[in-house]
Amino acid sequence: MPADTVTPATRSRMMAAVKGKNTKPELIVRSALHRRGFRFRMHRKDLPGKPDLVFTGRSAVIFVHGCFWHGHDCHLFRWPKSREDFWRDKIAKNIERDRRQYHTLAETGWRIGVVWECALKGKTRLPFDSVADQCAMWLKSDIKILEVRGDEARATV
Repeated sequence: MPADTVTPATRSRMMAAVKGKNTKPELIVRSALHRRGFRFRMHRKDLPGKPDLVFTGRSAVIFVHGCFWHGHDCHLFRWPKSREDFWRDKIAKNIERDRRQYHTLAETGWRIGVVWECALKGKTRLPFDSVADQCAMWLKSDIKILEVRGDEARATV
């Protein structure tokens, strides 16, 4: 069986169509926080990484990351079987760029939150209110870092 079931041209079109902002997970998080009374700016180009959500008055940013594109160590991430060198290089660069952007944001006084896609979908997803509540509690706190990821214990259930 071939590694890919579509032609290279079709795969290229499919990958090019993947959005970088206003993704479904991002819209879900934005909507939940807005309903909880939080106001924010989106994709500020003057900040490293163009955070998905920027809470200026709280000196906080939230990134909603796709597990594949950012190389998350969860069940949603799998190395592609074709063009392995290309994908390993690309994802490694994405991870390194994320680290640099987080470092720059932290140095300039920003608090950084990351909501991983696996917290919102798949076999390890958390109850949605739990994700929104974790973000809301973090935003109201002085805690510097937030990471919301899927619950690996749920995978065995």
